Amino acid sequence: MRTFTITVATAALIMPFLSGCSEGRVAPLASASAAQNGSAQAGGYHLGAGDKLRITVYNEPALTGEYSVTPAGAVAFPLIGTVNVADHTIEQVTADITHRLDGGYVQDPRVSVEVLNFRPFYILGEVNKPGEYPYSSGLTVDKAVALAGGFTYRANSRVGFLRRDNGPAEGSVALRGTPVAVQPGDTIRIGERYF
Repeated sequence: MRTFTITVATAALIMPFLSGCSEGRVAPLASASAAQNGSAQAGGYHLGAGDKLRITVYNEPALTGEYSVTPAGAVAFPLIGTVNVADHTIEQVTADITHRLDGGYVQDPRVSVEVLNFRPFYILGEVNKPGEYPYSSGLTVDKAVALAGGFTYRANSRVGFLRRDNGPAEGSVALRGTPVAVQPGDTIRIGERYF
């Protein structure tokens, strides 16, 4: 019984120290297979500023059209006004628009929402052409580096950094081995190697 008390007391003293040690370190990101589960193609994709949508309301050509998500994360939709879409899935936005149109505007509305253009991703650091690039399906960090003209001669080609869109911090990613999926709005940073 006494050993258990000492173990708990020791753990209580050590835990704040251990958690403080990890704050300055960069956590590695998940592999491509785990990252693909949250990719733009999965049903769990969350919309954000810069996405371009096609919203179709069947038998209502005046309401059907292309809509860009504003920096505030909304689209201006006829009849019902502003629809907040940021951090919502396509299914959630479809249900919201359907519900609001059903409130006296359209009888038995059938709504379809699809993403025409995903928001861009960004790559910076030790690549030949840093900047903003259009997102495409199946994009990985390796492919993003290729789009940016490849590594500079100073680049660390073993480890890069990836910050998910609106993520709190960047995580390290191995540039050799299992590919890491890039999502719309992500920022990739390629650091300098030190010898």
